[in-house]
Amino acid sequence: MLDSFLVPTAIVALAEIGDKTQLLALILAARFRKPWPIIAGIIAATLANHAAAGAVGAWVGSFFSDAVLHWILAASFAATALWTLVPDKLDDEEANTARKFGPFVTTLIAFFLAEIGDKTQIATVMLAAQYPELWLVIIGTTVGMLIANVPVVLAGNFAAEKLPLTLIRRLAASAFFVLAIVAVYKAMQSSGWV
Repeated sequence: MLDSFLVPTAIVALAEIGDKTQLLALILAARFRKPWPIIAGIIAATLANHAAAGAVGAWVGSFFSDAVLHWILAASFAATALWTLVPDKLDDEEANTARKFGPFVTTLIAFFLAEIGDKTQIATVMLAAQYPELWLVIIGTTVGMLIANVPVVLAGNFAAEKLPLTLIRRLAASAFFVLAIVAVYKAMQSSGWV
């Protein structure tokens, strides 16, 4: 049961470093200089986005046999590992949202929209399909987002410039590859090959 929380937390925390939402957190911190409304917006947006993603993952997971689901998860984790190696860039449209609202609403809207189709949202779908405790997956992925983004909001540009982003992306990709290997092993077990 604890795996349903710890694995999503670690995976999303690693995957989020250098992600466009982390860049968005930097922009919001520099623009508003009010960390607590920004952090509250990150929490609200992530919970809403990842709850929807987790629900989709749990729903989709119910349609497949264990073997098929594990093969799909293995392929998805491997693809996400490769995607994690590609650095993200922040879209101008997401950065411009900050000009219209205050720090909380801007963060809520911008983070929710930035997470749609993002690798951490897709990871949430995959993790929810893999782990039976949906609420722990959602809390874990949200905590992972906070682990990666709160220090950026609090420390601003200083912290982001000092992080070895290439190394961190490689670590996150490695974690997704490990999950892919575990999913392949479970698929082989479910198929009766091992």
